[in-house]
Amino acid sequence: MDDKGICGEHEIDVQVARRIAGGGFDQTVRYSAFAFVAYVCGVAGLNIAAAMLIPMVVDMIDGNPDWQVFLTAAVCIGFVCLALVFAFGGRSVPFSRRLGFLTVNALWVTVVIFAAVPYAFSGLSLSWADAIFESVSGLTTTGSTVLQGLESMPRGLLLWRSLTQGIGGIGIIAMSVILMPLLRIGGMQVYRMESSAQEERPVARFSQFASNMLLLYGVLTLACAACYALAGMTPFVALNHALTTVSTGGFSTYDTSLIGLGPGVHLVAIVFMIAGSLPFLAYLRALAARDIRKAYDPQIPVLLGIFAVLSVLAFIAAPSHSGGAGANFALMAVFNVVSIVTTTGFATSDYLSWGPMAVGVFLIATFLGGAAGSTSGGLKTFRLIVMFKMLHLALREVVFPRGVTSVHYGGVRMSEQAMRSVGVFVITFLAILLIETLILSATGLDIVTGFSASLTALTNTGPGVSALIGPTGNFASLPEIAKWSLAVTMLLGRLEIMTVLVLLTPLFWRG
Repeated sequence: MDDKGICGEHEIDVQVARRIAGGGFDQTVRYSAFAFVAYVCGVAGLNIAAAMLIPMVVDMIDGNPDWQVFLTAAVCIGFVCLALVFAFGGRSVPFSRRLGFLTVNALWVTVVIFAAVPYAFSGLSLSWADAIFESVSGLTTTGSTVLQGLESMPRGLLLWRSLTQGIGGIGIIAMSVILMPLLRIGGMQVYRMESSAQEERPVARFSQFASNMLLLYGVLTLACAACYALAGMTPFVALNHALTTVSTGGFSTYDTSLIGLGPGVHLVAIVFMIAGSLPFLAYLRALAARDIRKAYDPQIPVLLGIFAVLSVLAFIAAPSHSGGAGANFALMAVFNVVSIVTTTGFATSDYLSWGPMAVGVFLIATFLGGAAGSTSGGLKTFRLIVMFKMLHLALREVVFPRGVTSVHYGGVRMSEQAMRSVGVFVITFLAILLIETLILSATGLDIVTGFSASLTALTNTGPGVSALIGPTGNFASLPEIAKWSLAVTMLLGRLEIMTVLVLLTPLFWRG
């Protein structure tokens, strides 16, 4: 974006924001900031309420009484959010990084609570711990679930699960490529290094950029649904899986995920999981220039290389790949590796039964993640590239201590701040992973399940590498305190950790 961004109907002067970002909130700015946050949350709530009308119609057609739950929730949430929009709309406030952090956190918490209402009051009679867990898992596109018996579940609720992942997917892209660069955190900060990010912007106006992003996401989802239908899925099942494939979410309408479905379905899933894990800015650049070469991003060849290497290792680890079964095992290995690396979480086999080497392969895959600027979670490919380059730089400085060295990414010299932020993120990621493992162990879970659940929540992957929560397992039997803790961890992972932790510092609120 350029110096002028648009949020709602209000033009925000980013240059003013940068001048005031270091100062505290005075009383007027404090009120204006919270009014703006309330307005944004109101607008988001109206969208969630409108989305509830879709599963409501499905349940009405099916004669399921849950349509009343969706209608009541939509009306109540819509009324409250409409009041917020009218009460706090029309107020201009200078945008600052501090306001950005506050808005992002408030927005996600608000949407999570609203999206949990249909779960809590549906015929399933879920506890609030289960409802919030399912809501967070959907919106963060994690894909972990506490629901069982999906094949017999009302279609309205199944569609709502898929819609939350579709909404979460486009929200994640928008956050990572629009807001995170302004906050100078997250994956897309690499595009705001010492040179200007202007050449990385595929369109001139923010409104056009947002429209193009939404259109691209919608086209990919519809194309995925069409391909699933051609592969043998019913239209309803195809739409549900398309919403959770392009968003790399992993919710399925089957308890066994995609196990037992045909190779055509698996091939479609592989293609669109990869499509969802690539940087969406690369698509827009290529489309704007009508030149496929403009889609090049340093992350893409590295990510494809990771898919290839881990797929070969998983194939080697498979229990048998001789005779006519070789092609099936190869497809199975590629599918499950792509699913875990992209943090989608679909499964076509219980790969944990393939042996210790396979468990190790999929444990490593859980750490990785897709490209920055995609719907995927995890550490992200760009961080792996930067960490490797930093290691190479450190070794070079050991050999040539007087040499002049620097790290370049995509042909651009990286600043010390950008490299430091990558290192800090990785250290914080590992610290939270260990703390969450300790918390889950305190709830009575064994260390393997605790570590695996912590990792899959922090990377927004879905299945773990223990029998209880693995590709054929479920999170339903976990203690309620563990579900609450994992819900927080999923949000931490999706919001790039620092976005949440900064709110816990006294300096943020001082003023």
